[in-house]
Amino acid sequence: MKKRLTIAALMIAGLALTGCSASKVTSAAPDTASAVAAAPAAPAAPAAPAAPAVSSEFKAALVSAGTYSDSMHMSKAGIFDQLTSAYGGKFSTDAAQYAVDNVKADWNANALASAVEYQKMSMSPAAIGDQLSSPNGGKFTADEAAYAVANLK
Repeated sequence: MKKRLTIAALMIAGLALTGCSASKVTSAAPDTASAVAAAPAAPAAPAAPAAPAVSSEFKAALVSAGTYSDSMHMSKAGIFDQLTSAYGGKFSTDAAQYAVDNVKADWNANALASAVEYQKMSMSPAAIGDQLSSPNGGKFTADEAAYAVANLK
């Protein structure tokens, strides 16, 4: 926003100076400085579109999503469900979708961290994969679950 205001202020100042220079020239042959000042300015490069304003609900959902990812190593679907749950975050579906789309998370790493916890419970690799990808369990994608099982030690 500051960049747009600065560019606009410079353009207005340039136009004002150009107008002043042109009105003071009285000779039949304008000098070089006046001709340069009267030349039209090159069009400014289009400004990058401003980022849309993010509501406080969306920001709070994003913070919560980061916490769920970082501390509980949840899947994208699991975080969405937790954010929208009547017993969880109670966020709108739009806020939850914004959060899971914008949270900085490594879903494979989250699946692996969850798999390690299941491994500590003496679960077999096949059972871990099933639990990770279950709609009633971890809700990780099949690829994320496969990555986790393949990378267990």
